[in-house]
Amino acid sequence: MSINLYIVANKEEISRLGYQVMLSAINEKDEVTLGLSTGSSPKGIYELFRRNRPDVSHVTTVNLDEYIGLPADHDQSYAYFMNDQLFKHLEFKVTHIPNGMATDYDAECARYDAVLAANPVDLQLLGIGKNGHIAFNEPVTDFNLTTHIENLVEETIGANSRFFASRDEVPTIAFTMGIKSITAAKEILLIASGVDKAEAVKAMLEGPVTEEMPASILQNHPNVIVIVDQDAASLIDPALIEQSPCCGGNCGCNIED
Repeated sequence: MSINLYIVANKEEISRLGYQVMLSAINEKDEVTLGLSTGSSPKGIYELFRRNRPDVSHVTTVNLDEYIGLPADHDQSYAYFMNDQLFKHLEFKVTHIPNGMATDYDAECARYDAVLAANPVDLQLLGIGKNGHIAFNEPVTDFNLTTHIENLVEETIGANSRFFASRDEVPTIAFTMGIKSITAAKEILLIASGVDKAEAVKAMLEGPVTEEMPASILQNHPNVIVIVDQDAASLIDPALIEQSPCCGGNCGCNIED
């Protein structure tokens, strides 16, 4: 398997190792582009950024996605999340997020594709949905799409409803980088925790590469690191676990080892 799998004890260890991977990428070159994600998965990594305050003045960021219809100052927009968690705390060179209030959807997708073309991603941070989605690329999304509009499935709307006062308030469409855009990154870091992600993680690593499991496309990428906790790894074939550089417990493993 071309994916480098790290299995650690808990979310704190995921964040520690994930931060280490991202810091290594930041320190590697004079000009760096990071692809960033939102949601609960990267919060621990962003906390470490806030705590350690590395120099990011040479770092450009591009975010994966944004709800359509939410202004940037809405407390559930991804622009608000990134500002709150990261951007207002560190001085990045420049940050990019799709404009959720754009009314010309085709023009906004083209604009964001141009941003990505001008800023090739060195390291892309990803989470994974219970149904295997990456960014907002839901099952059966064409692998060849770049930035596009995605209609969110009921499972995703339900999962995101916990952040809103009611399910009816959850946006049902979003701008998202396409899978072709995501896999153009030189390196990809995917993180996942919890038993509710176990089936998706197993299918991503072991199942066929199919548009019904969007994350499975990572099997075809030459440079992927997957960091999961023991719960998220609970269904993985033991043979794969034995190959993991860090296979559970407080192993203290180091990505650079």
